[in-house]
Amino acid sequence: MPRHPHPLPDRRSFLRFTAGTAVVLPLTALAGCAGSRSADTIRIAFQQFGSGTIKQQWISAAAERFSADNPELTVELIPIVAAENDYFTKNELLMSSPRTSPDLVYEDSFILLSDVGAGYLQPITDLVEGWEHWADVAEASQVAVTSTDGEVYGVPITTDTRALWFQRDVFAEAGLPEDWQPGSWEEILEAARAIKDSDSEATPFFMFAGTPQGEKASMQGFEMLLYGTDGGRGLYDPDAAQWILGSPGFVEALTFLQTVVEEELTMGLGSLLDPNISEQIYTSLLPDAKLGILMDGSWISQNWTETAGRPWPEWPEVMGLADMPTMDGGGTGTVTLAGGWGLSIPVHVTDRDLAFRFLTELTSTSTLVDYAIQDNHVSVRADVAENEEYLGYSPAIGYFTDLLETAYYRPALPAYPEVSSAIQEAMEAVLTGTSPEAAAAAYDATVTDIVGPENVKEAE
Repeated sequence: MPRHPHPLPDRRSFLRFTAGTAVVLPLTALAGCAGSRSADTIRIAFQQFGSGTIKQQWISAAAERFSADNPELTVELIPIVAAENDYFTKNELLMSSPRTSPDLVYEDSFILLSDVGAGYLQPITDLVEGWEHWADVAEASQVAVTSTDGEVYGVPITTDTRALWFQRDVFAEAGLPEDWQPGSWEEILEAARAIKDSDSEATPFFMFAGTPQGEKASMQGFEMLLYGTDGGRGLYDPDAAQWILGSPGFVEALTFLQTVVEEELTMGLGSLLDPNISEQIYTSLLPDAKLGILMDGSWISQNWTETAGRPWPEWPEVMGLADMPTMDGGGTGTVTLAGGWGLSIPVHVTDRDLAFRFLTELTSTSTLVDYAIQDNHVSVRADVAENEEYLGYSPAIGYFTDLLETAYYRPALPAYPEVSSAIQEAMEAVLTGTSPEAAAAAYDATVTDIVGPENVKEAE
């Protein structure tokens, strides 16, 4: 189900590309042309994270080439500057009307099937089956954009994995090893306590938590813990086709969060619930040795490139990477979650064949190699992953690509976004003093309301 609509964002502009020339249009341009959408214009909506313009650069370069080769056509970019949950809401609001709908939308794989269920997106199976690069897309990524009706609803572009980033200068001050690899959650806490007890002014540990952090809280935070527990691994039982309730692992994950907060091993509540805290972490706290350990994803070093807002050429020597351990080191020993983004065609597209033509321009091999390098992401495409320039673009790309072999994926189901919101609410409840047991019980009740009692089961 779609979320409650919000007003259209103020911080949004429209870039129009005609015959290779970019023109910035004011916000009112959408309203001005909404009643008379031209079949010769392709609109593409995407999320812009804070001051970053990497996606805009990727799309702009393709739009210039496309409009130069097709001078009768126009491409309009709709960069939506919004926090994660707000982006999904505003994107859905645009797609809901033929007057405002984009022709292409950048979709997170976790929200895709929810938007399909809400009637915002159309199947593109017939288009991808005749596309030369569909076979290059990893099978798991193909599955992630395929609905239960067997239809394909998106073209995957990026994927990612997650781990523990640690700041070696902070570790040195706390007497911790520069090749740190914790074997359990307790060893993470021990390192955080050592940083707190040292002369360092750094915050020892940070993980995303609470509703303002959106899916980052669920995936980079909670699920990296939950999937490392023995008691009730996972959120959903695919064999039984039921969501799991009463999981001991759910309580254990919330208890880890409670410990971090109660022992003051992380930031204050205001920072934890700041939807923009990630930009501060990447551009200030880590480069300035003000944060010791961060549970986060493969892409974050994009913030430290020469063209980024805070270039940090020393990061490969200063930042270390460690696998996220399971709770006690048992089972698989380590945990990572993988996700990804792709492009979809809304139901209210002006010309679906034209939209797909531009999509193929955006997803040519050379274009995606350049985009992966700028965006610092793991590619889902075999042709891109085999490219020498891609393989050498980052000191960390090999590490994060290797993690894919054992990665867990979120349940690719329409109900997941609402379940994810319930996870975020449980985390926030713990942040504000609720016991892990009570927060988990509230989660169980909420999920039962979301999916129905016939679609839940007690953890075994």
